[in-house]
Amino acid sequence: MRRGFILVDGYNIIFSNKELTELAEQSLEIARRKLCDILCDYKGVIDDSVIAVFDAHLVEGGAGSVEAYNNIMVVFTKEAETADHYIERTAQKLARNERVIVATSDRLEQIIIIGRGAQQVSAQDFWTEVEYAREAARARYIHSRSIKKNPIEHFLDAETARRLDEMRYGR
Repeated sequence: MRRGFILVDGYNIIFSNKELTELAEQSLEIARRKLCDILCDYKGVIDDSVIAVFDAHLVEGGAGSVEAYNNIMVVFTKEAETADHYIERTAQKLARNERVIVATSDRLEQIIIIGRGAQQVSAQDFWTEVEYAREAARARYIHSRSIKKNPIEHFLDAETARRLDEMRYGR
């Protein structure tokens, strides 16, 4: 299987989630950080590279930035560049040699990125996939934990084991 990338339309994904929308009403920075934390957890379960893209096109003089945030990349677009434009350009470039999935519910964006050779997933389906990955990771963790038994019971005779059980259960 080809290496893969997931490009996440940051604000589109934030505003498709009730909890993150409520956080954004208080602080957009907190909502962005929460989304990035969720994406880091998601990246810990999948093999694809994750890139979160946020609009900063209205920031005067904004040079844009690309920075590592734990195990994902976070992009803030430059002045006069929308997240959609960045995603379209990046999807086209990466889709030549890699598998690219774009997470957005922006219908026009979905049509454009499919034309550029990428796949799309709606925000709702993306959140379903994130939850599925979270549950799968939790199940793997629980399954991998070994249940430790008290090895002393292997060395006790039946009468001593019975007495200890009586003491343990208060009989």
